[in-house]
Amino acid sequence: MADPEYDFDLFVIGAGSGGVRASRIAASHGARVAVAEEYRIGGTCVIRGCVPKKLLVYGSHFAEELQDAANYGWTVDKTGFDWPTLRDAVLRDVDRLNTAYTATLETHKVDRFLERATITGPHSVKLADSGREITAGHILIATGAWPVRPDFEGSEHCITSNEVFHLEKLPRKVVIAGAGYIALEFAGIFNALGCHVTVVNRSETLLRGYDEGLRDRLLQITMARGIEYKFNCPFEKVVKRDDGCLEAWLNNQPDPLIADVILVATGRRPKIEGLGLENAGVEVGERGEIKVDDTAKTSCDSIYAVGDVTDRVQLTPIAIREGQAFADRVFGNKDVRINYDCIPSAVFSQPPLASVGLTEGQARNKYGSIKVFSSDFRPMKNVFGHRPERGLYKMIVDAATDKIIGLHMIGPEAPEILQAAAIAVKAGLTKDDFDQTVALHPSMAEELVLMK
Repeated sequence: MADPEYDFDLFVIGAGSGGVRASRIAASHGARVAVAEEYRIGGTCVIRGCVPKKLLVYGSHFAEELQDAANYGWTVDKTGFDWPTLRDAVLRDVDRLNTAYTATLETHKVDRFLERATITGPHSVKLADSGREITAGHILIATGAWPVRPDFEGSEHCITSNEVFHLEKLPRKVVIAGAGYIALEFAGIFNALGCHVTVVNRSETLLRGYDEGLRDRLLQITMARGIEYKFNCPFEKVVKRDDGCLEAWLNNQPDPLIADVILVATGRRPKIEGLGLENAGVEVGERGEIKVDDTAKTSCDSIYAVGDVTDRVQLTPIAIREGQAFADRVFGNKDVRINYDCIPSAVFSQPPLASVGLTEGQARNKYGSIKVFSSDFRPMKNVFGHRPERGLYKMIVDAATDKIIGLHMIGPEAPEILQAAAIAVKAGLTKDDFDQTVALHPSMAEELVLMK
């Protein structure tokens, strides 16, 4: 397999989930592999994304658990929360994962360059710090995406999801720009930890792409929990006062919002700046995404791209699958293609929601005649907690075939439940298959087989 014309068979730019998987699999097929990473091995998900964020979600849940403990007979004399303790524990786990990902590359004898790499041609890259020129038979771009920082006056005073894990102290008041999954997950975390949270969105829609019924339910519950919302309110400017507080001036609002921290979570864009794509004729789309075909190949035959830097689904498990499929195809002689249908996703808001398949609106547009089954219930745990919050499960069924084409839920442990249920939707099971399954009682998951 080794081509003496090149230094490596594969050079990977970006050691995130997709890049690490591609490197490992290619090396296992006998390829000579190198990877360049300008920050830390592990990528967004592990270092500054889903994993540390989920740990913060777990930490924030204890506020509710401690509050409800007395109703279950526990005596809790004194409680308190220390942000640095949680923050540092999360960052230590990030260090552990960084070490584990590095060890994976070492075990598979993948050469590692902890510096930025720039493409200089179809088969060559240049390392920024050392200035070394390296050649490779194939180049894989797996640089992921980067938070968008809106262009308004004073935006430099705001933080993004990259910096939020490193706050010196817990803010009293937080303003969050955006109403996507990142915004609402951090809104839930800070709200549970006792912060006053205001979510500001330039439109009137939150969680675009998720089922409308679930979005409405989440809005109702989070408002009851104390999160405030400002819709149709684009930012005009942010002013930093002499006392360190921030003023968020919004369109159509006479007075500013006062905050200790303003988190902008208004989306992410492919991280392609300074990559040198033009040196190899790699085409990009209107949003800066690298265009690829169904084999992950770009417009340059020797250069491929996987993960969030492309124009496909921006989810860590997809990047991993794309990275493995690329390596198996190019170095393992396996014609593997990715199926992007029925991909499950979740929002770790409080309460969380999860979804797979088509929403009710999407299903009506595609199939015309559908059936919608639902279960609107109060989780047993909320009864003792004296919480009126209700869960909602929805099942979308093709009326002609009885096949389940969408499943959506909001409530405690919804993502854990949906992962198993997504297998059934992917396998093409019918509503009758669910009806014939005996309920597991008492559980929230049993609502899946009791929908009317």
